[in-house]
Amino acid sequence: MSRRSSRSSTMDQGEFILECKAAYLSMFDSIKEKIESQDSLLEALQQTGRNPSVKILKKYWTNDTDELSFDDFVDICKKEPVTTSDDLMKAFRKIDINGDGYISLEELHKILTSKGEKKSKSEVKKMIDEVDENKDGRLDYKEFCQMVMSTTEESKKMQRKMMERKEKKKRQDIERRVGTPAGSRKSSLLSIGEGSPPIPAQRKSLLHTASSSDPDDLPRPSPRVKKDKSRQGSVSRAHKLDEPKNLREWTHTKSKGSFFMEDGSLICHQYDFNLPDDSKIWITIQPQKGSRGMDSSPVDTSVFILRDRPDEDGNLLVAFTEHRDSRGKYGVSCDLSAGKYYIMPYTTGCRFKSRKSESGKEAKLVSQDKGGKYVITKSFRKVLEDIFDYSDLDGNGFMSRKEFNLFNIRTSGEEVADEEWQVVEDRIDLEDGEITKAGFLQLNELEAEDSEGDTEDLWTTLVSMGYNKQLVMDQACPFQLDVYTEDCDDAELDVVRVDSYPTYPGDLSFDDIISKSFIKHGEISRVKGMKDLCMYTYTNDGWATLVLDNKSHTRVRVELDCSRSENVTSNHDSLQRTLRVDPGSTVVSFLPLN
Repeated sequence: MSRRSSRSSTMDQGEFILECKAAYLSMFDSIKEKIESQDSLLEALQQTGRNPSVKILKKYWTNDTDELSFDDFVDICKKEPVTTSDDLMKAFRKIDINGDGYISLEELHKILTSKGEKKSKSEVKKMIDEVDENKDGRLDYKEFCQMVMSTTEESKKMQRKMMERKEKKKRQDIERRVGTPAGSRKSSLLSIGEGSPPIPAQRKSLLHTASSSDPDDLPRPSPRVKKDKSRQGSVSRAHKLDEPKNLREWTHTKSKGSFFMEDGSLICHQYDFNLPDDSKIWITIQPQKGSRGMDSSPVDTSVFILRDRPDEDGNLLVAFTEHRDSRGKYGVSCDLSAGKYYIMPYTTGCRFKSRKSESGKEAKLVSQDKGGKYVITKSFRKVLEDIFDYSDLDGNGFMSRKEFNLFNIRTSGEEVADEEWQVVEDRIDLEDGEITKAGFLQLNELEAEDSEGDTEDLWTTLVSMGYNKQLVMDQACPFQLDVYTEDCDDAELDVVRVDSYPTYPGDLSFDDIISKSFIKHGEISRVKGMKDLCMYTYTNDGWATLVLDNKSHTRVRVELDCSRSENVTSNHDSLQRTLRVDPGSTVVSFLPLN
């Protein structure tokens, strides 16, 4: 082989790798991320202009496959050819329903309406007109190929631009960390792709539309936005938490509770609030002492007050906490009519997150004394005392049967049956029918003794209550909830469950409710070139939330870049990421660092 041909081959190989990388980064934030499903593999390959059959996909994604790396993806692209003329002919024949050798406006509109984004006939006609050389209002095979290939080339160019922007951003971040003085850091809370050129919406590849498994049509909205001045006055401003001056005269009821992180989902204590008379109320929530996030910072908390049924406008939300004091306590004051309400604690997930991994030596829970009896260790005893305090929801120093039942639901998933409660009564001394702290410790000592030192069930309890193997609570956040009523002396605050958020009347999820609340109170920005995508920014005393509201019938992709803001953390792993926004709303929360 000549030196020239060798160099040409090397350049071709480099270009091939770049194409694969650009396609990969159009779906992921880094080539270190893994492909974790067959659907993702299909979409990634389609980004490169390949359209694999189900048989081909199963060849690389077997029953034993859990994930594929970027290198695996490149190897697959080397083995599988890009779309051929035979592939295009098959797709053409599939769309050409009447078999006359042409694709009419009606045939193309039908396939685009039945698969993917809904398009009007005028939009489909415009697509045909772009490549209809003889102006007969239909596509022959040559014109069809031109449409498909031009779409593929446009996609590749867009992928390359996205990749170049991401790599430029990484270089700038490195330069800033190395060379920027600490006093000159930017402090803006949000920075959405500043300085980036508009990204036009892409046309769906007809070849993908005609395949057995369709890719997502992902229009790329411009990161530049236009602010809607009509909504700018609705943003909540920083405000001191103003406690009512005569609060000591109000009726006070309280309860403890906790947030738990389980398999990436938030679980918490939830409450019914029964108000016999109309009254002004004051509600506060605050993390208990020692509650820290994964970065050792205080966890942000808030409370949402919901009606038990929608009002005449279909709204469930009454109010939520927006202001806080210097100790991290959030509060809200409002007037409520007599009735039943739901009190729902909430945290943004910016500081309370799933642990990524666990390392270190496992703490010892049980030992044997000189007589050979199994006893719990001093460190385990201290943790059990804390668990008792957190589970004593009314704070009276005892654990009632209801509180013990909620504890048991959390740790075993089951309620305490009558015969099981009878065992508790038989084995330990109760005080006025409630478990003392000493009795709770005794129950755990008896469990260690009965299991002859086997700690499996004890660890199940600890993990369920948010502790890691070093007996540090990092997957739970206890809080204190206080409710004051000015004009009602017999309001009732009742802990009804410890679980994930339920579905509410109208088939609304809790995420739907909080998204609507942030949209209502937030500042709207129009996304250029995307009439069906709006961005709302809501801020309060402790955190800011960004809501992307997608009103279209298809998923869109937005590149979110807040990496220039060095005073924030996020409920996502990175401040620079690509968001896929399904029809509806996606909430992205940010919390300023102290």
